[in-house]
Amino acid sequence: MTEKNVSAPAAGAASEGNQLKRALKLRDLVFYGVVMMTLIAPMAVFGQVEHASGGMTPLVYLVGSIAMLFTALSYRQMSMEFPMGGSVYTYVQHGINHHVGFIAGWMILLDYIFVPSLLYNMVSYIAQGTFGIPFWIWILVFIAVDVVINVGGITYTAKADLVLFFVELVAVCIFIVGAIIFITKPGGVEFTLKPIYQPGKLNLQFIASACTIAALSFLGFDGISTLAEESLNPAKDVGKATIIALFTVSIFFIVQTYLACCVLPDWQNTDPSTGFYDAAAKAVGKWFEFFMVIVTLLAAGIANTLVAQSSAARLLFTMGRDRVIPGFFGKVHPKHKTPYAAIYSLAVFSLVIALVVPTDTLVRLVNFGAIFSFAMLNISVIVYFFGKKKQRDLHGIINYLILPGIGLCILLYIFTGFDKICYIIGITWLIIGIIIGFVKSHGYKEVPESFKHMEM
Repeated sequence: MTEKNVSAPAAGAASEGNQLKRALKLRDLVFYGVVMMTLIAPMAVFGQVEHASGGMTPLVYLVGSIAMLFTALSYRQMSMEFPMGGSVYTYVQHGINHHVGFIAGWMILLDYIFVPSLLYNMVSYIAQGTFGIPFWIWILVFIAVDVVINVGGITYTAKADLVLFFVELVAVCIFIVGAIIFITKPGGVEFTLKPIYQPGKLNLQFIASACTIAALSFLGFDGISTLAEESLNPAKDVGKATIIALFTVSIFFIVQTYLACCVLPDWQNTDPSTGFYDAAAKAVGKWFEFFMVIVTLLAAGIANTLVAQSSAARLLFTMGRDRVIPGFFGKVHPKHKTPYAAIYSLAVFSLVIALVVPTDTLVRLVNFGAIFSFAMLNISVIVYFFGKKKQRDLHGIINYLILPGIGLCILLYIFTGFDKICYIIGITWLIIGIIIGFVKSHGYKEVPESFKHMEM
């Protein structure tokens, strides 16, 4: 592949009317990733992970962060080589071939297009329980706010991310300080290693099972790569921002869940739905529990869904521009230079899915698609750099074989933790994608028009 083709967007993006606006700096990309993962993400699933891991939630997040670190390194390698939008779809396409790239993009659609629906569903039920207003009204409100901001432009999205990030940061810091004060009071609970390690109870299978739940909290760092064509320096900043964002949220995830475990040491009796909020009320006060609910609504209902919708729309935009899905999704707003057709379509889709599909089913869909696609990304790094480019010196062996290989093995290990229903749904989605790819490529014999000029 020539230098020109590596650094430029796909040919389908060459025309002026089909390009996105470049405006994002490294700081914007980091905030985007952190907001999409959400600093307070473990709060929503803390009780579930406590039961699934036998009270070792911080350990689960530690394992999850290590797993995602190796995948983040693979994102960094591919984003430097191919500074384009499209995330896994683009990277696997260039790293292996167009057809495998389509399958990777199809599988991560399970993550990208269902995440907004999942978040709208979860936070709307929380809002309904708190304020008594029907959940479907909340879904409409959250979707409307996200659409207005995202169609308005990526700079508006970045500014909204920044404000809501600091709201989350304040909430987490209040909890950390309050929990430490509560734990250090004489005669009460104490700091313990039990949330990290319990002799005789550490079972790799239940850690894998718990990680399939906790993985939901990490999904989002990969969304940074969808902004490559709106970044001022994508080759340098996308990969760096991915690592920084993942490291930042990992520290917050581990610290806040460890303190929550210390505040509520009896994990068997921790409420699966309200576990973390119970810890917040116990450590800081009842007022803080209500405050945390409000922050959750802002963080997950607006901030998290905002970037989730943005990333999903940009993946649909890239695939639509390449004509592997209807070209309608590749349309760009003439004024704001945003993928408005994909944003509007995703909003309608999210509304319908959030209203009719159960939360637990959405969680399965999202996690299966993400883990599967991350595995394909690690494989593409090995195939492209170690195989095609023959970078097999010591540097190449470490960066293009060992590190992505470790990431792949960890993801396959986590993959064993999914239940039977999840495998059925995920494999069915995979088969549908294979059929669509077969039809669109006339038996996997043709590649998208926008890629025929490229040397693969």
